[in-house]
Amino acid sequence: MSQPNFAGLAGGLSLLGLLAASPAVLGQGLGNSPYSRLGLGDASLNAGGVRQMGMGGIGVAAPNSVNVNELNPALLYYTNRTTFEAGFTGQFKTLRNSVSSQRTGSGNLGYLALAVPINRRWAGAIGLKPYSTVDYETRTLDNTVQGDPTSQIEKRYVGSGGLAEAYMSHAVRLAKGLTVGASVGYVFGNIQQEASTRISTSTLPLALSNRDIYQEQVHYSDFAFRMGLHYRGEITDKLNYNIGGTHSFRSNLNGERNVALVRQDPNEIQIGSTMQEVEAPGRAQVPSLTQIGFSLDNNRSWSLSLEGARQEWSQFRAFGEQGGSSGILLSDTYRFGAGGEITPDATSVENYFKRVTYRAGLNVAQLPYRPGGNALYDRSVSWGFGFPLPTATALDATTISLGFTYGQRGNTDVLRLTDGTTERLERNVKEDYVRMQLGVTLNNRWFIKRRIE
Repeated sequence: MSQPNFAGLAGGLSLLGLLAASPAVLGQGLGNSPYSRLGLGDASLNAGGVRQMGMGGIGVAAPNSVNVNELNPALLYYTNRTTFEAGFTGQFKTLRNSVSSQRTGSGNLGYLALAVPINRRWAGAIGLKPYSTVDYETRTLDNTVQGDPTSQIEKRYVGSGGLAEAYMSHAVRLAKGLTVGASVGYVFGNIQQEASTRISTSTLPLALSNRDIYQEQVHYSDFAFRMGLHYRGEITDKLNYNIGGTHSFRSNLNGERNVALVRQDPNEIQIGSTMQEVEAPGRAQVPSLTQIGFSLDNNRSWSLSLEGARQEWSQFRAFGEQGGSSGILLSDTYRFGAGGEITPDATSVENYFKRVTYRAGLNVAQLPYRPGGNALYDRSVSWGFGFPLPTATALDATTISLGFTYGQRGNTDVLRLTDGTTERLERNVKEDYVRMQLGVTLNNRWFIKRRIE
């Protein structure tokens, strides 16, 4: 498929040969996203599961006894039955700038979690969840080659891979209504990135020129820590309030980097390669994340929550480089959301849909990328359902949950940027996406003492 001519485009996120996304890359992430070139990729830091997705990513101060709430480890205390949960995620999106667009999408396993009540004051959980995803391919053409106005420089950026986190969490009740939790996770994975250029002249067309490629592959692995607090109190006999917060501490992920310079001919056949680094040690400094929430509920059928979060992405470093290998400086981010859920009548026998849990939420988040100093936002609306299977008993139950999010990230503004000597155009990228998650939750009573009459 032919590429549109993006004459005058420049900059790392100035999209795009949008139509060049490789199907092999799509299967690794959730569709081509140029924003996943930033930092360690599209961060999934403490995003929660299918219940949280249906409420706009809210859950730090929303206790629940059916689903595994790993968003705030202190809320594991409210797990009253052994609970296993698995989530499967899919996404469809449309990417566009002012000159072109592309549709893409994919799906994969979202997360796994197992929570166990250990005694009346203590509960624990283990799980596996995504930490970040890298999945992008962008291409720009620059017609401003000095000394030769007929020449062009084509720049292409490709990335894939990501990180996952295997974690263990515990929650303990310290006093009536007050619980504290802690989580330790092992973060691991690989990120592969390429940056390549090729130049045309008045006598050598772009399609016949060689391509010079900078290849970088990094393997990360290390531990990450998070603390959580939660307090639950009564306003009236039928109204409770919850205050909760979590703090993910700044972590230094150990990394090993391989770097090579490669040359390809016009048919993308390698004609030369030079290794620059082999398993060179380094670190990625992931900034701390603070989340605070407040909720109201009637301890039976409904809850409403408000939540905010802040993360200092301006402190991100990778192998000593601010912004990582992309060289794109990042800024601190903020996120605000509101959401809730209602179950009309969990004990209804005549009407099944009264036993269904209905969820909805709103979310607004800043992106760490500031083109020209202007903030970009991710705005979304979410909804979801929890369907209990009719076979539920006092000992075991199964719930099928669905979560949906429709959102818009970025915009299609055209920026005219200058470094004091030269001027360039940079076209922002807008993503319209629909994200879906299917969750299966199994609740069961373990360690029941049998009695013989």
